[in-house]
Amino acid sequence: MNTKTKYTQLIKTEAKRLGFLSCGISKAQFLEEEAPRLEKWLNKNMHGQMSYMQNHFDKRLDPTKLVEDSKSVISLLLNYYPEQTQIEDSYKLSKYAYGTDYHFVIKDKLKQLLAFINEEIGEVYGRAFVDSAPVLDKAWAAKSGLGWIGKHSNLLSQKTGSFYFIAELIIDLELDYDNPTTDHCGTCTACIDACPTQAIVEPYVVDGSKCISYFTIELKDELPSNMKDKFDDWMFGCDVCQDVCPWNRFSKPHNEPLFNPHPELLSMTKNDWQDITKDVFNKLFKKSAVKRTKFSGLQRNINFLK
Repeated sequence: MNTKTKYTQLIKTEAKRLGFLSCGISKAQFLEEEAPRLEKWLNKNMHGQMSYMQNHFDKRLDPTKLVEDSKSVISLLLNYYPEQTQIEDSYKLSKYAYGTDYHFVIKDKLKQLLAFINEEIGEVYGRAFVDSAPVLDKAWAAKSGLGWIGKHSNLLSQKTGSFYFIAELIIDLELDYDNPTTDHCGTCTACIDACPTQAIVEPYVVDGSKCISYFTIELKDELPSNMKDKFDDWMFGCDVCQDVCPWNRFSKPHNEPLFNPHPELLSMTKNDWQDITKDVFNKLFKKSAVKRTKFSGLQRNINFLK
Protein backbone atom coordinates (compact mmCIF):
# COMPACT_ATOMS: atom_id res chain seq x y z
CA MET A 1 0.00 0.00 0.00
CA ASN A 2 1.49 3.38 -0.93
CA THR A 3 1.62 6.29 1.50
CA LYS A 4 -1.17 8.21 -0.23
CA THR A 5 -3.55 5.24 0.05
CA LYS A 6 -2.52 4.62 3.66
CA TYR A 7 -3.24 8.26 4.62
CA THR A 8 -6.56 8.21 2.75
CA GLN A 9 -7.70 5.10 4.64
CA LEU A 10 -6.53 6.54 7.97
CA ILE A 11 -8.59 9.70 7.42
CA LYS A 12 -11.72 7.82 6.31
CA THR A 13 -11.53 5.46 9.29
CA GLU A 14 -11.17 8.36 11.73
CA ALA A 15 -14.06 10.24 10.07
CA LYS A 16 -16.25 7.20 10.67
CA ARG A 17 -15.11 6.96 14.29
CA LEU A 18 -16.05 10.62 14.80
CA GLY A 19 -19.60 9.77 13.72
CA PHE A 20 -19.64 11.01 10.14
CA LEU A 21 -21.99 9.13 7.84
CA SER A 22 -19.50 9.07 4.98
CA CYS A 23 -16.33 10.67 3.71
CA GLY A 24 -15.25 11.32 0.11
CA ILE A 25 -12.18 13.07 -1.27
CA SER A 26 -11.66 15.21 -4.39
CA LYS A 27 -8.71 16.97 -5.94
CA ALA A 28 -8.70 20.66 -4.97
CA GLN A 29 -9.16 22.45 -8.29
CA PHE A 30 -11.37 24.94 -10.11
CA LEU A 31 -15.01 23.78 -10.43
CA GLU A 32 -15.35 24.23 -14.17
CA GLU A 33 -18.88 22.90 -14.59
CA GLU A 34 -20.25 24.89 -11.68
CA ALA A 35 -18.95 28.30 -12.83
CA PRO A 36 -21.48 29.00 -15.65
CA ARG A 37 -24.31 27.46 -13.61
CA LEU A 38 -23.65 29.70 -10.60
CA GLU A 39 -23.26 32.77 -12.80
CA LYS A 40 -26.57 32.11 -14.56
CA TRP A 41 -28.36 31.52 -11.21
CA LEU A 42 -27.02 34.81 -9.80
CA ASN A 43 -27.84 36.75 -12.97
CA LYS A 44 -31.45 35.60 -12.70
CA ASN A 45 -31.55 36.92 -9.10
CA MET A 46 -32.50 33.52 -7.75
CA HIS A 47 -30.56 34.34 -4.57
CA GLY A 48 -33.11 37.04 -3.63
CA GLN A 49 -31.77 39.14 -0.75
CA MET A 50 -28.95 36.66 -0.01
CA SER A 51 -26.39 39.14 -1.31
CA TYR A 52 -23.56 37.13 0.28
CA MET A 53 -24.06 34.60 -2.55
CA GLN A 54 -22.57 37.16 -4.95
CA ASN A 55 -19.46 37.66 -2.84
CA HIS A 56 -16.20 35.77 -3.39
CA PHE A 57 -17.26 34.29 -6.75
CA ASP A 58 -13.71 33.07 -7.45
CA LYS A 59 -13.23 31.55 -4.00
CA ARG A 60 -16.55 29.72 -4.32
CA LEU A 61 -15.24 27.94 -7.37
CA ASP A 62 -11.57 27.48 -6.50
CA PRO A 63 -10.53 25.99 -3.13
CA THR A 64 -6.88 26.88 -3.71
CA LYS A 65 -7.95 30.52 -3.28
CA LEU A 66 -9.38 29.66 0.16
CA VAL A 67 -6.54 27.44 1.34
CA GLU A 68 -3.17 28.22 -0.16
CA ASP A 69 -1.48 25.30 -1.90
CA SER A 70 -4.42 23.01 -1.09
CA LYS A 71 -4.42 19.59 -2.75
CA SER A 72 -7.52 17.81 -1.41
CA VAL A 73 -11.11 18.58 -0.49
CA ILE A 74 -12.37 16.10 2.11
CA SER A 75 -16.18 16.09 2.05
CA LEU A 76 -18.09 14.72 5.03
CA LEU A 77 -21.74 13.96 5.72
CA LEU A 78 -23.34 14.03 9.16
CA ASN A 79 -26.81 12.54 9.62
CA TYR A 80 -29.49 14.62 11.38
CA TYR A 81 -32.62 12.57 10.63
CA PRO A 82 -34.63 12.53 13.89
CA GLU A 83 -36.18 9.52 15.58
CA GLN A 84 -39.39 11.45 16.31
CA THR A 85 -40.93 14.46 14.61
CA GLN A 86 -43.38 17.16 15.71
CA ILE A 87 -47.03 16.37 16.40
CA GLU A 88 -49.59 16.90 13.61
CA ASP A 89 -51.28 19.99 15.07
CA SER A 90 -48.20 22.19 15.00
CA TYR A 91 -46.36 24.82 13.04
CA LYS A 92 -43.36 23.10 11.55
CA LEU A 93 -39.62 23.43 11.97
CA SER A 94 -37.16 21.99 9.51
CA LYS A 95 -35.74 18.80 11.06
CA TYR A 96 -32.17 20.06 10.87
CA ALA A 97 -33.06 22.73 13.46
CA TYR A 98 -34.45 20.42 16.16
CA GLY A 99 -31.26 20.28 18.25
CA THR A 100 -28.02 22.17 18.81
CA ASP A 101 -26.86 24.38 15.93
CA TYR A 102 -24.99 22.07 13.57
CA HIS A 103 -22.20 24.62 13.01
CA PHE A 104 -20.93 24.03 16.57
CA VAL A 105 -21.31 20.26 16.43
CA ILE A 106 -19.59 19.80 13.07
CA LYS A 107 -16.84 22.38 13.59
CA ASP A 108 -15.84 20.49 16.72
CA LYS A 109 -15.65 17.18 14.83
CA LEU A 110 -13.68 18.76 11.98
CA LYS A 111 -11.16 20.22 14.42
CA GLN A 112 -10.72 16.76 15.91
CA LEU A 113 -10.21 15.27 12.45
CA LEU A 114 -7.61 17.90 11.53
CA ALA A 115 -5.80 17.35 14.85
CA PHE A 116 -5.78 13.60 14.14
CA ILE A 117 -4.29 14.20 10.66
CA ASN A 118 -1.53 16.33 12.18
CA GLU A 119 -0.79 13.74 14.87
CA GLU A 120 -0.78 10.68 12.61
CA ILE A 121 0.54 12.08 9.33
CA GLY A 122 2.59 15.12 10.27
CA GLU A 123 2.22 18.82 9.68
CA VAL A 124 -0.71 19.32 7.34
CA TYR A 125 -2.24 22.76 6.82
CA GLY A 126 -5.98 22.91 6.35
CA ARG A 127 -9.22 24.71 7.11
CA ALA A 128 -12.62 23.44 8.18
CA PHE A 129 -15.80 24.65 6.48
CA VAL A 130 -19.45 24.26 7.52
CA ASP A 131 -21.62 26.11 4.97
CA SER A 132 -20.80 29.56 6.37
CA ALA A 133 -17.88 30.12 3.97
CA PRO A 134 -17.91 30.47 0.17
CA VAL A 135 -17.64 26.74 -0.54
CA LEU A 136 -20.03 24.87 -2.87
CA ASP A 137 -20.64 22.01 -0.43
CA LYS A 138 -22.99 19.97 -2.60
CA ALA A 139 -20.79 20.21 -5.68
CA TRP A 140 -17.76 18.93 -3.74
CA ALA A 141 -19.72 16.13 -2.08
CA ALA A 142 -21.06 15.00 -5.48
CA LYS A 143 -17.59 15.23 -7.03
CA SER A 144 -16.22 12.97 -4.32
CA GLY A 145 -18.87 10.30 -4.85
CA LEU A 146 -21.00 10.87 -1.73
CA GLY A 147 -24.17 11.21 -3.79
CA TRP A 148 -25.67 13.06 -6.74
CA ILE A 149 -27.45 16.41 -6.85
CA GLY A 150 -31.18 15.66 -7.04
CA LYS A 151 -33.86 17.58 -8.92
CA HIS A 152 -34.52 19.54 -5.70
CA SER A 153 -30.82 20.56 -5.77
CA ASN A 154 -30.00 18.67 -2.54
CA LEU A 155 -27.39 15.94 -2.39
CA LEU A 156 -28.95 12.46 -2.55
CA SER A 157 -27.55 9.08 -1.71
CA GLN A 158 -29.14 5.71 -2.49
CA LYS A 159 -28.30 4.38 0.96
CA THR A 160 -29.29 7.31 3.16
CA GLY A 161 -31.39 9.83 1.23
CA SER A 162 -30.70 13.50 1.96
CA PHE A 163 -31.21 14.33 5.65
CA TYR A 164 -27.61 15.15 6.49
CA PHE A 165 -25.24 18.09 6.76
CA ILE A 166 -22.28 18.54 4.42
CA ALA A 167 -18.91 19.87 5.60
CA GLU A 168 -15.34 20.04 4.27
CA LEU A 169 -11.73 19.99 5.30
CA ILE A 170 -9.54 21.55 2.62
CA ILE A 171 -5.93 20.49 3.15
CA ASP A 172 -2.51 20.74 1.50
CA LEU A 173 -1.99 16.99 1.38
CA GLU A 174 -2.37 14.83 -1.71
CA LEU A 175 -4.64 11.82 -1.24
CA ASP A 176 -6.45 9.18 -3.30
CA TYR A 177 -9.47 10.74 -5.00
CA ASP A 178 -12.96 9.30 -5.33
CA ASN A 179 -15.13 9.31 -8.45
CA PRO A 180 -18.60 10.83 -8.80
CA THR A 181 -21.62 8.53 -8.65
CA THR A 182 -24.51 8.45 -11.16
CA ASP A 183 -27.83 10.27 -10.98
CA HIS A 184 -30.71 8.09 -9.77
CA CYS A 185 -33.63 10.54 -9.95
CA GLY A 186 -34.86 8.98 -13.18
CA THR A 187 -38.24 10.28 -14.32
CA CYS A 188 -39.41 11.06 -10.77
CA THR A 189 -40.72 14.60 -10.21
CA ALA A 190 -42.10 14.15 -6.67
CA CYS A 191 -40.14 17.13 -5.28
CA ILE A 192 -41.10 19.46 -8.15
CA ASP A 193 -44.79 18.53 -7.88
CA ALA A 194 -44.93 18.88 -4.09
CA CYS A 195 -43.14 22.22 -3.60
CA PRO A 196 -45.81 24.52 -2.09
CA THR A 197 -44.37 27.69 -3.69
CA GLN A 198 -43.17 26.16 -7.00
CA ALA A 199 -39.61 27.10 -6.09
CA ILE A 200 -38.13 24.24 -8.17
CA VAL A 201 -38.49 26.10 -11.46
CA GLU A 202 -37.01 23.27 -13.54
CA PRO A 203 -35.32 19.98 -12.67
CA TYR A 204 -32.11 20.72 -10.72
CA VAL A 205 -32.80 24.47 -10.48
CA VAL A 206 -34.28 26.05 -7.33
CA ASP A 207 -35.25 29.70 -7.33
CA GLY A 208 -33.98 30.50 -3.83
CA SER A 209 -36.11 33.64 -3.69
CA LYS A 210 -39.30 31.52 -3.88
CA CYS A 211 -38.28 28.90 -1.32
CA ILE A 212 -40.10 28.70 2.05
CA SER A 213 -36.73 28.33 3.79
CA TYR A 214 -35.64 31.63 2.25
CA PHE A 215 -38.83 33.43 3.33
CA THR A 216 -38.81 32.10 6.89
CA ILE A 217 -35.07 32.46 7.60
CA GLU A 218 -33.23 34.72 5.15
CA LEU A 219 -35.83 37.36 4.25
CA LYS A 220 -35.75 40.20 6.78
CA ASP A 221 -38.61 42.23 5.24
CA GLU A 222 -42.31 41.64 5.54
CA LEU A 223 -43.43 38.34 4.02
CA PRO A 224 -45.04 38.84 0.58
CA SER A 225 -48.85 38.76 0.66
CA ASN A 226 -49.00 36.67 -2.54
CA MET A 227 -47.43 33.81 -0.53
CA LYS A 228 -50.21 33.80 2.08
CA ASP A 229 -51.58 30.25 2.64
CA LYS A 230 -48.74 28.71 0.60
CA PHE A 231 -46.36 27.94 3.46
CA ASP A 232 -48.00 24.64 4.43
CA ASP A 233 -47.56 25.54 8.17
CA TRP A 234 -43.74 25.85 7.96
CA MET A 235 -42.51 28.49 10.43
CA PHE A 236 -38.77 27.84 10.09
CA GLY A 237 -37.27 26.22 7.02
CA CYS A 238 -39.09 23.59 4.95
CA ASP A 239 -38.58 19.87 4.35
CA VAL A 240 -41.29 19.20 1.75
CA CYS A 241 -38.97 18.33 -1.16
CA GLN A 242 -37.01 15.96 1.08
CA ASP A 243 -40.06 14.44 2.80
CA VAL A 244 -41.60 13.39 -0.53
CA CYS A 245 -38.37 12.04 -2.03
CA PRO A 246 -38.54 8.23 -2.43
CA TRP A 247 -34.84 7.89 -1.50
CA ASN A 248 -35.56 9.21 1.99
CA ARG A 249 -37.37 6.01 2.89
CA PHE A 250 -33.83 4.80 3.59
CA SER A 251 -33.14 7.55 6.15
CA LYS A 252 -32.19 6.18 9.55
CA PRO A 253 -32.25 8.11 12.85
CA HIS A 254 -29.01 9.87 13.80
CA ASN A 255 -27.06 8.94 16.91
CA GLU A 256 -25.77 12.41 17.82
CA PRO A 257 -27.22 13.38 21.26
CA LEU A 258 -26.63 17.08 20.54
CA PHE A 259 -29.15 16.92 17.68
CA ASN A 260 -31.95 15.75 19.99
CA PRO A 261 -34.64 18.41 20.47
CA HIS A 262 -35.60 20.09 23.75
CA PRO A 263 -38.10 17.66 25.37
CA GLU A 264 -41.03 20.11 25.02
CA LEU A 265 -40.41 21.01 21.38
CA LEU A 266 -42.07 18.05 19.64
CA SER A 267 -45.32 18.23 21.60
CA MET A 268 -46.05 21.93 21.12
CA THR A 269 -49.36 22.70 19.39
CA LYS A 270 -50.22 25.62 17.10
CA ASN A 271 -51.74 27.39 20.11
CA ASP A 272 -48.55 26.90 22.10
CA TRP A 273 -46.52 28.44 19.27
CA GLN A 274 -48.93 31.38 18.96
CA ASP A 275 -48.54 32.08 22.69
CA ILE A 276 -44.76 31.62 22.77
CA THR A 277 -42.88 34.10 24.98
CA LYS A 278 -39.31 35.27 24.61
CA ASP A 279 -38.32 33.20 27.67
CA VAL A 280 -39.77 30.01 26.19
CA PHE A 281 -38.10 30.80 22.86
CA ASN A 282 -34.72 31.18 24.61
CA LYS A 283 -35.24 27.96 26.56
CA LEU A 284 -36.28 25.88 23.52
CA PHE A 285 -33.64 27.27 21.19
CA LYS A 286 -30.73 27.95 23.54
CA LYS A 287 -28.01 26.81 21.13
CA SER A 288 -30.19 26.29 18.09
CA ALA A 289 -29.99 27.41 14.46
CA VAL A 290 -33.49 28.89 14.99
CA LYS A 291 -31.74 31.78 16.77
CA ARG A 292 -30.89 33.06 13.27
CA THR A 293 -34.44 34.22 12.73
CA LYS A 294 -34.64 35.69 16.26
CA PHE A 295 -37.77 35.70 18.43
CA SER A 296 -39.30 38.55 16.38
CA GLY A 297 -38.67 36.66 13.12
CA LEU A 298 -40.31 33.48 14.38
CA GLN A 299 -43.29 35.51 15.62
CA ARG A 300 -43.57 37.18 12.21
CA ASN A 301 -43.62 33.74 10.54
CA ILE A 302 -46.21 32.34 12.96
CA ASN A 303 -48.49 35.35 12.52
CA PHE A 304 -48.26 34.92 8.75
CA LEU A 305 -49.46 31.31 9.10
CA LYS A 306 -52.49 32.09 11.28
